[in-house]
Formats: sequence, C-alpha cells, structure tokens
Amino acid sequence: MPKTFYLADWHYGHANILAYDDRPFRTVDEMNAALVDRWNRAVSPDDFVYILGDMFWCGQRDAIPILDALHGRKVLVRGNHDRVGDDFSRRFLKICDYLEVEDDGRHIVLCHYPIPCFNNHTLPSWFHFYGHVHNSFEWKMTEHSARLMRDLYMRPCTMINVGVMMPWMDYAPRTFSEILHGAAAYDRQTEKE
Repeated sequence: MPKTFYLADWHYGHANILAYDDRPFRTVDEMNAALVDRWNRAVSPDDFVYILGDMFWCGQRDAIPILDALHGRKVLVRGNHDRVGDDFSRRFLKICDYLEVEDDGRHIVLCHYPIPCFNNHTLPSWFHFYGHVHNSFEWKMTEHSARLMRDLYMRPCTMINVGVMMPWMDYAPRTFSEILHGAAAYDRQTEKE
C-alpha cells in the first residue's frame, strides 16, 4: 500500500543554505547527493510526496533530471522560491499554493507559509504542516503562537514545521506519524533542557 510523505525547504543546489540552516554537509554537492539518497531510501515509486515549497535553488534544466530520479508521485505546494515552467510542471501530479488533504482520518492543511489560524485549527483532528521559516526566530515565533492558543485559550493548534532541517525530518520526506512523533519527542526533550 502506498505511503504518504511530507517535507519543505529542500533547497537543492543552494550553497548559502548550508550556513543559514547550519546543515551538516561540507559542500553543496555533498548536500545534493544526500538529499537525493535520503529521499529515495524513504520513498518508493508508488508513494505520494507533498513538497511544501522551495524545492530547488537551481534552474529547471538542472532540476528536471533530479525530479526524474526521485521516487514517488509528487505534489508541489509552491513556496516563494519555486519557479514553474511547462517541462517542470509535468513532473508533478498537481501544483498549487494551498491544499487540504486527509491522511488516515486526519485533516492536514498544507501551505509553504505558517498559518496560525489555519482552517479548523481548534479541532483535534486538524493539523497544519508548513515550511518557509526554517529553524529561525520566525519558527520560534510561530511555535509561540501555537503554544499560546493551546495554553492560554485551551484550544488545540497543531502546527508542525516540516522543513528538512528540523531534527524530526533529518533531510528526508517523512510520514504523518513520523512527523508527529518526532516533533513531540523534540518538544519533550527541549522542555527538559
């Protein structure tokens, strides 16, 4: 049975992202090879992958062979760095700016950008996966907004950054359960520190 995966901010080909995200690669070539390898180790050809923006930092001529080498059926939820042309577009099942999907009875709002008041954010069966903010102060600000919703107003607000640089993503597409459990474990660990 096909699995469903999610990720954001792959930034294939982006040399400056090594320092910006403090990525554990010495060179952009090393990062590029690791990104493809980790993707294809996680994803099978029949699986679905929702990419929440900023997949490539290179021209389409360089991106298309990489897309063709990646396993899975891909949906792109566009980010601010995604440039889409006809040859590029044909490699995706769908390209959009916002999407709501169901994954094993749970509803997930998919957008490159964090949306603190996402659709049905107060319902426990609704989640929001996003990227864009990397592991920056903007991510901490987004997390603070979600925590306020939960702690101050007693409303569920489960938003999870699925940027590849996040510890629970480890530079590979992840399933809903892997993301949920990994993010929760990270939260527990940081609360102890």
